[in-house]
Amino acid sequence: MTALAVPALDRWRARAARRRVAVLAATLALVVLALLDLMTGPSGMRPGAVWAALAAGPEGADRAAATILWQIRLPQLLMGLIVGASLGVAGLLMQTILANPLASPFTLGFSAAAGFGAAAALLGSSLVVVPLPGWLLAPAAAFAATLCATALVWLVARIKGSAPEILVLAGIAVMFFFQSAQSLLQFMAAPEVLAQIVFWLFGSLLKASWVSVAVSGTILLICLPLVARDLWALTALRLGEANAAALGLDVAALRRRAFLIAAALTAGAVSFTGTIGFVGLIAPHLARALVGEDHRLSVPVAALAGGVILIAASVVGKMLSQGAAIPVGIVTAVAGLPMLMGVILHHKGN
Repeated sequence: MTALAVPALDRWRARAARRRVAVLAATLALVVLALLDLMTGPSGMRPGAVWAALAAGPEGADRAAATILWQIRLPQLLMGLIVGASLGVAGLLMQTILANPLASPFTLGFSAAAGFGAAAALLGSSLVVVPLPGWLLAPAAAFAATLCATALVWLVARIKGSAPEILVLAGIAVMFFFQSAQSLLQFMAAPEVLAQIVFWLFGSLLKASWVSVAVSGTILLICLPLVARDLWALTALRLGEANAAALGLDVAALRRRAFLIAAALTAGAVSFTGTIGFVGLIAPHLARALVGEDHRLSVPVAALAGGVILIAASVVGKMLSQGAAIPVGIVTAVAGLPMLMGVILHHKGN
């Protein structure tokens, strides 16, 4: 081994060690936050009571503790992990295919479309009888509206090409359209319906149930292997479109696949919880700051970072308001700016 290769190898080993420490620290933080999330709420629980209720199962001897943990807090925790992971991966995919550090599920109008769909469902259910259970109506409409937004952006991309600027401009147009339509529905709604719409738009884990965990979790589990197939290609795309094309990649096809996967992840995440901002923007930056541009590492770490952010927001929301938890969408919106500034300063310092 040459003298020049030894320092390079040492630097690589030091960087790999830092990555392992960062990922281990993030995993430990997620475990601690998950335990805190199960402990906090209007009726607090000590760690021993949490472990006892988990070990006893949903039919444990302490019926009150079992009900609180298995029917309320555990579904909310799992939903937070699923939504955070989905938005983190979706944001990383969008930032990669659009070559835009500000890209997120909001950029292409997916979240605005989901909000419109939920608002339309809540307003429509007050006017006509819909053959769907009440708890399923808003999520189903939000999911369908997100797919409509995906179809609109996809149509523009098919006509004008899949270049990043085309996707961004089409997404911005779709976002403003659905935001305007959403505002119109809010203007038309009666006060009690308007309150339901506004609460849904806040973004909250309080609506989580085992059904929503199963649906959103299934979408995430289906999408992750599809993302794994393109990890190398996505890493190559981060080096530049010309370099990726020179390696023989079909960049347009890669963008379309990643775009559809990001749309499915976003739809599955926001349909049951409402609009949750900044997670899909911040989590990818945290992942790249921890492990770099290699998508074999940044994709799972982005999912981990998204879960950490959302569960931390849930814990903070419960601690700040003991009687009724502050919706996580409000907490992430308030905390998003300093988190983004911290990411910017971190990169600038490097």
